[in-house]
Amino acid sequence: MALFKKRTVGKPGEWFYCLEHGKVEEGPDCPGKDRMGPYGSREEAQRAMQTAEERNLEWETDPKWHDKGTGGEGE
Repeated sequence: MALFKKRTVGKPGEWFYCLEHGKVEEGPDCPGKDRMGPYGSREEAQRAMQTAEERNLEWETDPKWHDKGTGGEGE
């Protein structure tokens, strides 16, 4: 008998995108390392990869993250 039972966390109505299976799930069915979320709706979860891509592009092109001449390392 196990002393501690592994439990997934989440509440009904929370949606996740499973990276391992490439599918949307209500409530966490897969381990946290394999999922993105929670999202407020199924539609938001379905767009998880697109949302991540948009946010990555936004970060990569943000001049605040790639400023030069501030006296940091590499100058």
